[in-house]
Amino acid sequence: MKQPIYGRVLHGGTRKQVQEHDGREVLDFSASLNPFPPRVEWTCDPAAAGMYPDDRYGALRDLIARTFGRKSEEVTVGNGSIELIRVFCRAVLSPGDTVRVDNPTFGEYALSAELCGAVVQEGTSARNARIRFLCNPNNPDGTLLPRSRSLSSLEECHAGGGNLFLDEAFIELADPAESLADVRDPYLFVSRSITKAFAVPGLRFGYGFGDPDLIERMEVLRLPWTVNSVAEQFATAAIARLPELEESRRKIRGERKWLEERITGMGLTCAPSQANYLLVHLPFPAAILATRLLARGILVRDCTSFGLPESIRVAVRTREENRQLAEALAPCVS
Repeated sequence: MKQPIYGRVLHGGTRKQVQEHDGREVLDFSASLNPFPPRVEWTCDPAAAGMYPDDRYGALRDLIARTFGRKSEEVTVGNGSIELIRVFCRAVLSPGDTVRVDNPTFGEYALSAELCGAVVQEGTSARNARIRFLCNPNNPDGTLLPRSRSLSSLEECHAGGGNLFLDEAFIELADPAESLADVRDPYLFVSRSITKAFAVPGLRFGYGFGDPDLIERMEVLRLPWTVNSVAEQFATAAIARLPELEESRRKIRGERKWLEERITGMGLTCAPSQANYLLVHLPFPAAILATRLLARGILVRDCTSFGLPESIRVAVRTREENRQLAEALAPCVS
């Protein structure tokens, strides 16, 4: 039987790629990172490179468990949250299973499920899905579901005998009070990341919470030593700084409001967002605007790959950077 051919999911954060291709610096609004990250005091110990990490990551898992009021056996770690998505699918899915993905949303959910032989469906047509994926706040529109809505989705999964994968990669920059990271339920897995909250996409570290039996299966399937020593050291220091993200959220709210007012003042519309990014709807193809802005040194996320060919996603950055985006955007849409 001929095997299907899968394509890689497109992502933002292509600043390095542009630099290496064109040899020029750009202002990257395609990667939605915290523009006001807490200062993390840490030391990269060179001696750590001379030994293998503890593949159980016991001390780090214990720290995460204490921070979130969980048990260590309910915590897993990985090389970014994408590894957690892939390993979770391998642990739960069998060929032919149905998976529910509510688009537009992060493309890695569907690809990870399809790589396991699952069938991806949208919306209520997949009520009895083996896995339902939810992104909260959602990428790319920034919609934040209240905790009660996420719990209702979990109850629906209970009724259908499926699992809820709740991706909270951006919730620390929106409102962690809406999180389900404290909920113990055999049908629930909650994924987190330090990438966005601490603006360290190059380090690649994600963590998640689930039932001990599920976590054990995921730990067996996870490749050994996927979290390198540098990422482990930074994550250990960063977890202790999570309370300081309240100041980041306050500043992001102010900058998001400022940027949205400038964008809507140009006759464009933005999806209501509670995250550190805005989905901007355009009267013409997003690829055209992305090309125009890149010529002005601004990189934005063309949302065609989300199924939104006339929308872009822009990160909320500092006031000076947001001003530069607004100034570059105005002549490109007039």
